[in-house]
Amino acid sequence: TEINDYLRLLWARVGHPICPNDGTPITSQSVEQMVDRVLALPDKTRIQILSPVVRRKKGSHKKVFAKIMREGYVRMRVDGEVVDATADYELDKNKSHDIDIVIDRIVVKPEARSRLFDSFEAALRLSEGYANVDVIGGEPLRFSEHFACPICGFTIGEMEPRLFSFNAPFGACPECDGLGVKLTVDMDLVLPEPSMTLAEGAIAPWNPISSQYYPELLAQAAKTFKVRMDVPFNKLTHRERNVVLNGSDGKLFHFHYENDFGGVRDVDVPFEGVLNNISRRYAETNSDFTRQQMRSYMTALPCPVCHGKRLNRQALAVKIEGRDIAEVSDLAIKDALPFFKTVHLSEAESVIAQPIVKEVVDRLTFLVNVGLGYLTLSRSAGTLSGGEAQRIRLATQIGSNLSGVMYVLDEPSIGLHQRDNDRLIASLKKMRDLGNTLIVVEHDEDTMRAADYLIDVGPGAGEHGGRIMASGTPKQVARVRKSITGQYLSGRKFIPVPLKRRQGSGKVIRLEGATDHNLKNIDVDFPLGKFIVVSGVSGSGKSTLVNSILRRALAQKLNHNSEKPGPYKKILGYKNIEKLINIDQSPIGRTPRSNPATYTSVFDDIRGLFAETNEAKLRGYKKGRFSFNIKGGRCENCKGDGIIKIEMNFYLTVYVPCEVCHGKRYNSETLEVTYKGKNIAEVLDMTVEEATDFFKNIPKIRRKLQTIVDVGLGYVKLGQSATTLSGGEAQRMKLASELQKLSTGKNFYILDEPTTGLHTDDIKRLLEVLERLVDEGNTVLVIEHNLDVVKTADWVIDLGPEGGDGGGQIIATGTPEQVANVADSYTGQYLKPILVRDTQRTKEAAQTSTKNEAQAVSKK
Repeated sequence: TEINDYLRLLWARVGHPICPNDGTPITSQSVEQMVDRVLALPDKTRIQILSPVVRRKKGSHKKVFAKIMREGYVRMRVDGEVVDATADYELDKNKSHDIDIVIDRIVVKPEARSRLFDSFEAALRLSEGYANVDVIGGEPLRFSEHFACPICGFTIGEMEPRLFSFNAPFGACPECDGLGVKLTVDMDLVLPEPSMTLAEGAIAPWNPISSQYYPELLAQAAKTFKVRMDVPFNKLTHRERNVVLNGSDGKLFHFHYENDFGGVRDVDVPFEGVLNNISRRYAETNSDFTRQQMRSYMTALPCPVCHGKRLNRQALAVKIEGRDIAEVSDLAIKDALPFFKTVHLSEAESVIAQPIVKEVVDRLTFLVNVGLGYLTLSRSAGTLSGGEAQRIRLATQIGSNLSGVMYVLDEPSIGLHQRDNDRLIASLKKMRDLGNTLIVVEHDEDTMRAADYLIDVGPGAGEHGGRIMASGTPKQVARVRKSITGQYLSGRKFIPVPLKRRQGSGKVIRLEGATDHNLKNIDVDFPLGKFIVVSGVSGSGKSTLVNSILRRALAQKLNHNSEKPGPYKKILGYKNIEKLINIDQSPIGRTPRSNPATYTSVFDDIRGLFAETNEAKLRGYKKGRFSFNIKGGRCENCKGDGIIKIEMNFYLTVYVPCEVCHGKRYNSETLEVTYKGKNIAEVLDMTVEEATDFFKNIPKIRRKLQTIVDVGLGYVKLGQSATTLSGGEAQRMKLASELQKLSTGKNFYILDEPTTGLHTDDIKRLLEVLERLVDEGNTVLVIEHNLDVVKTADWVIDLGPEGGDGGGQIIATGTPEQVANVADSYTGQYLKPILVRDTQRTKEAAQTSTKNEAQAVSKK
């Protein structure tokens, strides 16, 4: 949003540098001020004026010595020692040095003013604006034409916007290079089971299963340094643990090792320790595999120097109203807005700052209006959801105040609570009123009803779509019977409300003391055997509670996963479930070779079926012949990809169909084998719906394909590249894969906003699938804003009341009816009218159905 650019400009122009060492205000000094400071010393004080030409810089600096000679100076101070400038002086080029030119030696007295002026000017000229004064018998003085503390000499340098950029070396923290974090070896990951002995493999990275080298190294070092291998690690003495973790402090031991290939290592070496070993191997290795392996035992912690602020000490020393730029950037947007509206500046500063502050306030206001007030300005872009990123771009456009522009937005309501969605709609209308046209691709009912003109495309998805079903005002579309969207807008179709909620198993998973990010030390019960929805306004802490703590804690307990959960006190009841299944929106495959057929394993069955045909048997073709991943049946020109990758220097890489197989992936001999008149390439080109009908007489294949149809992906082709599937499609493909498996009834499923990108009719189908899982005795937990999902839940956990620091509390728990009656719950406020409306519709539909059944029976 360019706010950071304006903040850097603001701090550079009206910021006040404060020395971090002694709190003294820092100002730039003129030569006259420097002279006055020296003349304020007691009379007859002896001083020498120095020009610091080299400060803490490596090199032999011969050019500097030559320059000093040319300037005619005869003395210089090198690394604290005054020497003759005419002497041939050799410096170690690998060490850092300080070199000062001795400009003048003066006794302080009033009549020395003119001489002091000349000396200071010479010193400043030679060192680009810096001068030091050695006071004999007193503390040295440091001066700067730029910004330097008059007491301790702490220097700011130029007050330019680049000083406040963590992307520029001038402003970045030198310890973490402006990242704000440093990778540190994590003891909990290195020692997941401290009750194990060293001999049993307590040190996870040195586990004997993967290699014998490090276990042998540890055993021989332990013998020399008297560390017991057969005692639980947590029972070892402090000295023993320190040797294992931090090494032998330079003391040597004899190490003898012979590998499986006869290679021998026989040396006397110090033992470096597990923690140092991991850090060294991570930093030095050229192997991506080893680096990734070592990275799995490390945690990113705030930088110990800048404490996560990303900037150097000089940038952080500049304050406005007592706050540095990083502190203000860490404010939530809704809290930063009043700070800039009420900032107190002098009259001269206000003239400079007023246009800058106006731009900042305008942009912050737009961000609040699109429902992003809970975000901090310093939030990493990589952690934003797609909906948040899109709304930030939207706020940028609103701030431009352009007119006559056509904007295209793809589902801007993703991830928004209904309350925040109302704000978004108001912002969209504001853009329209400026004279712009907005085309919005959207499934949200409120957004559709707010539109001036609605275009409904259908009737189905994939090959079943592509037609205009209705167009006009929302009221006009609602009257079109052939439009599925119109049927939902008019209420002819709706998602029913369960007239009876499930009681569950009576058992719970209890999470106590959750405090990660904005969570306020909360205790939460997750009842098992129910359909649970975690709701709340955007930024209220839903993802933190479920993904950062609950999911990781369960994965750690059940699967011994190394991913560390956010802070919590304890988790109870996890033994009541057998398996944790996280169905997220990450891709189902990273390469074009992965597709729905391979991911759901139905392709194995299809290949087996082709191998059983008479033609395949006559030719001696086995199942592997019909794989495009191995030699034999695939086209060798494209290696089974069906496409050829062409590298274009200075242009994007181009993919073209293989000229041999024409994109079919297989060689001509393999394609001669058919099943029911179709070869393997033609089967992969079928949609899942077509394939379901094609294989209707093969129960094993039909059942797997039907699960994909059930989750609303019947339009996807069997051979469609996994990389072309959206996040929502990938998530539903994973769900379909889970539906194929035999359930024990003790699984715990987690889904984060599964309705993303779904039409109401698809949501209805998705809910039927999720409820099928719950009816089998499993627990399904969903993070969701969509009220059609919330109203069908057995149990709702609502967080809030606001986003960011204003959230992180449990506002309401219970059935949707109970949550709807909690006045403080925003979810409850929006849920209540929908519950009333759709419960009535459900009852009426049930009565009509009963009446129709009775009439049918009487006719018979």
